[in-house]
Amino acid sequence: MFKKIVNKILTFIFRVEIIGLDNYHQAGKRVLIIANHTSFLDPVLLWVFLPDDITFAINTQIADRWWLKPFLGLSHVFRMDPTHPLSLKELIHYLQQDIKTVIFPEGRITVTGSLMKVYDGPGMVADKANAKILPIRISGAEYTHFSKLHKIVRLRLFPKITLHILPAIDINAPQELHGKMRRHFSGQVLTHIMTEMMFVTSNYQQTVFTALLEARSIHGGSYRIIEDIARKRLSYNEVITRSIALGNELTKITGVGENVGIFLPNACATLCTILGLQYAGRVPAMLNFSTGSAGMISACKTAQVKTVLTSRTFIEKAALAEEAAQLSQRVQLIYLEDLAQNITLLDKVQAFVSSQWYRFYYQPIQGDPDTPAVVLFTSGSEGEPKGVVLSHSNIIANHKQVKAVINFNAQDVVLNFLPMFHSFGFSVGSLLPLLNGMQTFYYPTPLHFAVIPEMAYEVNATIMFGTNTFFAAYGKKAHPYDFFKLRYVVAGAEKLQENTKQLWLDKFGIRILEGYGATETAPVAAVNTPMANQAGSVGRLLPAMDYRLEPVDGIEDAGRLHLTGPNIMQGYLLPDNPGQLVPPASIYGPGWYDTGDIVKVDTEGFVSIQGRSKRFAKISGEMVSLTVVEQIATTAWPEAHHAAISLPDPKKGEQIILMTTHKGATVKELSDSAEGIATICLPRKILIVEQIPAFATGKTNYPAVTELVKEKLKN
Repeated sequence: MFKKIVNKILTFIFRVEIIGLDNYHQAGKRVLIIANHTSFLDPVLLWVFLPDDITFAINTQIADRWWLKPFLGLSHVFRMDPTHPLSLKELIHYLQQDIKTVIFPEGRITVTGSLMKVYDGPGMVADKANAKILPIRISGAEYTHFSKLHKIVRLRLFPKITLHILPAIDINAPQELHGKMRRHFSGQVLTHIMTEMMFVTSNYQQTVFTALLEARSIHGGSYRIIEDIARKRLSYNEVITRSIALGNELTKITGVGENVGIFLPNACATLCTILGLQYAGRVPAMLNFSTGSAGMISACKTAQVKTVLTSRTFIEKAALAEEAAQLSQRVQLIYLEDLAQNITLLDKVQAFVSSQWYRFYYQPIQGDPDTPAVVLFTSGSEGEPKGVVLSHSNIIANHKQVKAVINFNAQDVVLNFLPMFHSFGFSVGSLLPLLNGMQTFYYPTPLHFAVIPEMAYEVNATIMFGTNTFFAAYGKKAHPYDFFKLRYVVAGAEKLQENTKQLWLDKFGIRILEGYGATETAPVAAVNTPMANQAGSVGRLLPAMDYRLEPVDGIEDAGRLHLTGPNIMQGYLLPDNPGQLVPPASIYGPGWYDTGDIVKVDTEGFVSIQGRSKRFAKISGEMVSLTVVEQIATTAWPEAHHAAISLPDPKKGEQIILMTTHKGATVKELSDSAEGIATICLPRKILIVEQIPAFATGKTNYPAVTELVKEKLKN
């Protein structure tokens, strides 16, 4: 009777919802129930809303607390001492009696809002007892005053609480594993189950604008979330109101589903423009203005862009008048200054009312999250750029995948200097913090190497995303205390060099986390984390992603990586077939993306990049990674930049040419420094230049390098 009364009370005040109760009934009798630990309410919620009279495995020290003792008599309790091996053995014997038992594998209530460390013990218990694991995700309780997130997130009196019950899973440890190795394997499986649980129970089937509205409801409309060099911070209410007002104005000059070009810098106005287009059912096409007018015109043709939004102030300050003039001959340029003048006071009032009563005014809230959200363009590092179409669910899914493996919260401050026309700067640097309550400062260019460390110091940045090129430059220019607040520095888009990692570790005491991805993966596919980091790798693949390694002749223990998952793009827009979406597909079927990267995946799931498939040279029948050649040069001359390419060779099939900025570099000097390196991995020739051609993101422009090499060899 008491249990029913508590059930009614909790259901009423927290609107508790149970999802997947059938999975509970189908799990069987011998079941270890694992749940994330969000608050002091968690045991009560499971006791009240799970049907049977289940047992709770509770730490002895916690069970002895005075405030908990009155509740322990209401359910079966198995007291256990996690520091005592016999305690786990007793739990194994207890579970073998076909009893459903609850345990919290984290061992403590979260103080981050995300998963804490997952202990191996519960996994070993399930394995030894031959019990199924039943994952249950508790969500919403972390926002109550029963959580440990005071001053970390905005706590509320009665947030909605949901219990997601997933299908039961077996550990299935290989029979040949014994002792510590078997325990470690079981712990790894348990960690994988819990991270997958955090993702699959998240709501990624929604539009970007719906996710923005959800973020406001969590963090509060008055919470100031974004800022740029104009130094005016905007709240969620202001961002949403401006986006709606701008979106309503844009409906007068654009059509539903139309791709609309964005020719703007990193700024609050740019973000509101993007959100305004998405609110109105239009698709922002992010133009890479660093490619000049020819690149932008080509992109507009590929994506069939007729209208481009830009700013007179931006064009003037960035000295892009010539590019704008050339572009205006092919498309219609609309200036934000003109749009702002067209928006009346009444329009602003209507937008504000709409933002407050969005359930009535925002029609796309029930829209299809699988419709296009953005068109981004590949860097073209090995060919002509393509348009990549990402859906709303692609973007949100990638955010939820990252959130399942790395903790971040409303106390974080992101300094985003990566351009929004780049997938890393768009989805991770701009939208990820906005939709997760992290304050963001937008800086217009990553090339101000001395200024950006000062900005990190001034805004108290805790998170930075970037590339090796930029981090190497910032590390040299920065004062040792400029990055005193940083807790995450994540590198992607190009290989993180060892000398860059060492510089940051020695000078700032910061470990750079290396990740991997592509525009086509929205963009993160794998990332090292504080809890799962392996030097030399790019981390493990994100939850809900599957992979295949296609064998490559001449390469052992590695293969060509193919990926599938909810974050894989909707498809390409190709220059030779403008406007026609080409869905992803590979030799493994529709929905698979061929990355073109040669990788190795170890038994722990860590991914190591060996190089691009096109970045291998076949010399005398042997496959040589050009990335390895560059690493050898970096080891020899760490202060210089290097780029290796291959050209045809009549005798050996191909020859390797190294371009470097190191003065006086010779093949002999490189050979002497590369002790133990096979001669086949050394370049045939070395060309010395003042600067290696690169894209705006810092990635090496290999087509330009190849042309420059050919030109120099002719001369």
